[in-house]
Amino acid sequence: MTETLPDRLATDPRSPFHDAELLSRGIGIRFNGAEKTNVEEYCVSEGWVRVAVGKTLDRKGNPMTIKLKGTVEPFFKEG
Repeated sequence: MTETLPDRLATDPRSPFHDAELLSRGIGIRFNGAEKTNVEEYCVSEGWVRVAVGKTLDRKGNPMTIKLKGTVEPFFKEG
């Protein structure tokens, strides 16, 4: 297994950036120095995360998200 995380990763299985095996290892995201637990997708090189907005769903039943720009630091969770 690789110890480096991809530049872009998504939790949605329909996304081309989804990697179930990597997500099962446990990945955390630090965004602007604070750990976020509601990240749906991230991109390190472009400096953004897509986070869920409460429990709101779109008309297809997917969580509503917003894109936030800043410093993104993915890491493997210990344990």
